[in-house]
Amino acid sequence: MSSNNFTSIDTHPVMKLPEDSPVPDFSKGFDPLLLKDGTWGVGGYAERRPGMYTAPQYQNRRYIHMGIDYWAPAGDPVFAALDGVVAYLANHQQTGNYGPTIVLRHIVDNKSFYALHGHLSKESLNHISVGQLIKRGEQIATLGNPTENGEWHPHLHYQMGIEDPGEADMPGVVSEKDLEKAMELYPDPRSLLGNIY
Repeated sequence: MSSNNFTSIDTHPVMKLPEDSPVPDFSKGFDPLLLKDGTWGVGGYAERRPGMYTAPQYQNRRYIHMGIDYWAPAGDPVFAALDGVVAYLANHQQTGNYGPTIVLRHIVDNKSFYALHGHLSKESLNHISVGQLIKRGEQIATLGNPTENGEWHPHLHYQMGIEDPGEADMPGVVSEKDLEKAMELYPDPRSLLGNIY
């Protein structure tokens, strides 16, 4: 599936980004000044981000980003790209983790894939349940603030997975040695969402 291009599918934007949203470049080091509260931006797939992932679970080795980030104000709505079903819910409260997380299962061309939506508000998990059917364009969540989203600037981490993750989790950043395999398991979301940056 990772070699397929789904841009011919009529997807709904997962967030409504303003046109010409900036694409902060963290490949030369993390600069939090690029992420002022309430500003918009897009964070890249397979981007190397040295110095950004400092929580212990990253072990100073995992820094290559496997999803797309939508930097936006806390409370902004998050939408389903396609019809699907809620596969998993969790609140990963550890610092540097996803915070409230929703994983949807979608079917395209008779093949399932999974879409992780991380760094949501706690309230988002109160209005959705595992097994719930979701329609394309339906609001599924809102963005969390740093006190609830893993202590990050408000943003959505959107990641695709071709295998059932078995829980509301996927490795959002990987090490150099794991990158090749990760790119097979977690394809570029632009193959589904279009060229958003």
